[in-house]
Formats: sequence, C-alpha cells, structure tokens
Amino acid sequence: MSTCTALIVAAGRGSRFGGPLPKQYALLGGQPVLRRTLQVFRTTPGIDRIQVVIAPGDENHYQAAVEDLDLPPPVIGGASRQQSVRNGLEALAEHRPDLVAIHDAARPFVRVSDIIGCLEAVATPGLDGAILGVPLADTLKKVDERGLLSGTVPRAGLWRAQTPQVFRFAALLAAHRDAASLAASEATALTDDAAVAERARLRIVMVEGHDDNRKITTAEDMGSTTETRTAFGFDVHGFAAGSQVMLGGIAIPHAQALSGHSDADVALHALTDALLGTIGAGDIGKHFPPSDPQWRGVSSDRFLKHAVDLIATAGGRIVHLDLTIVCEAPRIGPHREAMAESIARIAGIERDRVSVKATTTEGLGFTGRREGIAAQAVATVEVPRS
Repeated sequence: MSTCTALIVAAGRGSRFGGPLPKQYALLGGQPVLRRTLQVFRTTPGIDRIQVVIAPGDENHYQAAVEDLDLPPPVIGGASRQQSVRNGLEALAEHRPDLVAIHDAARPFVRVSDIIGCLEAVATPGLDGAILGVPLADTLKKVDERGLLSGTVPRAGLWRAQTPQVFRFAALLAAHRDAASLAASEATALTDDAAVAERARLRIVMVEGHDDNRKITTAEDMGSTTETRTAFGFDVHGFAAGSQVMLGGIAIPHAQALSGHSDADVALHALTDALLGTIGAGDIGKHFPPSDPQWRGVSSDRFLKHAVDLIATAGGRIVHLDLTIVCEAPRIGPHREAMAESIARIAGIERDRVSVKATTTEGLGFTGRREGIAAQAVATVEVPRS
C-alpha cells in the first residue's frame, strides 16, 4: 500500500489578511485555521503522516494551535512558498513516502472526499501528480494599460487550481531541487507546486473539487465576521400600595404599584437581563445590587441603557427585543404601543425591532391571584466573532 505524507504549508505572512496574527493562526469558529486544516487531514484515509512547515518566529503560535495533536516538530520555511515547500520535502527525504500531498494551511474548508479523489487519481499508472481545482465559470476579459477592454479569453479548458496537490514524492523533490537553481525572475512564475512539476515535464491530472475549498486571504474569507446570540430574561415583582405601575418605561394608572428597590419596572428588568445574557455579562443584580442605596427608587431605564451600552462597547448590535408581560391587571393592550416606543427609544433601536405582548395565567398562580406581575424577555443581538 502506498504511503502518503500531507505537507501543510503554514509559513506565509498573509499581509492582506490584517489582524494581530498570521491568517493560519486566526480563530475560525473558535479554533485556529491551521488546526481546522490539520483535523481534516487527520481524518482522511490514506494520509499516514502530517508535516507542517511554519515561518521562523511562529513557534509559539504553532504550538498553541496544534496542542495535543501529536505531530512531529515543524519544519522552518524559507523566504518564498517554493523555498518553504522544498524545505518540507527535504525534511521528508529520510522517510521517503510514496506520495506527498501539498496543502495550504489557509484552506481549512477542503473536503475529505476531494483529498481522497486526488489520492485515487495519482494512483493511475503513468501519472506523476493530481491537483484539485474547479473549472472557470466566469467570462474572462483582457484590458489594456488604460483599463479598456481589449478582448475576451475563451474559458474552455481553464481551471482555478486549489490544493491539495498530490505528487509522487521522489519526482516532486527532484523537480523542486532543479527549480532551486533558477534566477529570481524565473522562480516567481512558479506560483504553486504544479508549476514546478510542469517545468519538470511531470504528467499531472486535474481533479474537480468544490468552490467552498477557498483560500483565506482576507478577513472576509473567514465567512461572517459576526455571530447572532439570543438570551432570555425573566423577572417578577409583587404589588404594594400605590396608584400606578411602571412597565416598559411608562407609568400606567392602577390601584396598586409594584414593589421593588428601584421603580420595579418588571418589563425593563427582564429586558436588561436578556441583553446582559447575550454577552455573558451576568444579571441585573450584579450591576445594580439591591443592597446599594444609590439604586433605591431609580428609574429602570438606567438599567436597560447600561446593558445597551455594554453591548455597544463589545461591538454588538441589537437585532430584536421580544417582551411578554404576564398579569391579570392592568390591561396591557391600550399601552402596548407606548411601551414599545419607549423601549425602542431607551435601547436606541427602530420601533419595529421591539415586540410587546401580554397574556394571563387564566386565574392560576400568583399573577392569577393578582399578587404581582411577571415578565419574560428574549433579546437577539449580533456581536463580533471571538
């Protein structure tokens, strides 16, 4: 049975990506891009060894990314991709695998089935390599130095090359060694390993892959840079002597008031807890402890505005607020629109992003006995991905 080593090239600097880390160490879905790439190859039948090539100075980033994956020490790359690959190939010379699969660390979306497709293709007698790619679907145009159209390029037979690119190891190593003597101007034309192999007149077949095997070049290539979070808030306040209740930031005439350390606006309290939950910021009691006298009798719009400000500080955006008030009295219907407008104003969002509903418990429980009011809220926010 043929042996195949996956040579993962992670020595690039990714200047177009931006950010504090090279793109191969940036987090994608909570994991470094490099780790996600490695996990695909670790689960691919036919890959019996993985070797990573990294840039000098990235050792700490690498160790953090591959912790507990039990990989051999990384190979240090060179000043160009071609040099980095050759360094990796030379490091594998003592193992002399039958095949080597060269793959960009910044292509974490590659499918196991496509890797297998390349391995099966290169097994064809007479072939030296098989590379993954997709046929061009867009029309190609030529332009002159002024940017004016000068012609259309027929796209028949044109493909976009991807990785992995799988070769017979000995043939590719020889091709890279031969290309190492080229002048810099000639070497720049060898943009991938297939180009190095073509120069050596190796026979290579194209294997059709998928568009989602994209290479991460900019932050946008990571997919959405935000994520949507939803959290739930619930609060209860009992009735006490008074002539009005505060709900949703407005005063509603009633035979009783709600009892609480602040103005006991049960609706705004539930909304505040829901918003705090979306960013893991605890609950209302953590930020405004009832034992602190400075919050006695304070308007609860202060609490909601505080939660809104915390979300803004985290770079988040409120998508929607949904509030349900549970009580027998007062009637919420006549005040529903005023409450929604009040909540939207406090939160600094459009009115149509606020929903206010009301229900009863059909005479059951403490709300059914008219002992107090309960409120539950659901907040949906969009925040930057970690």
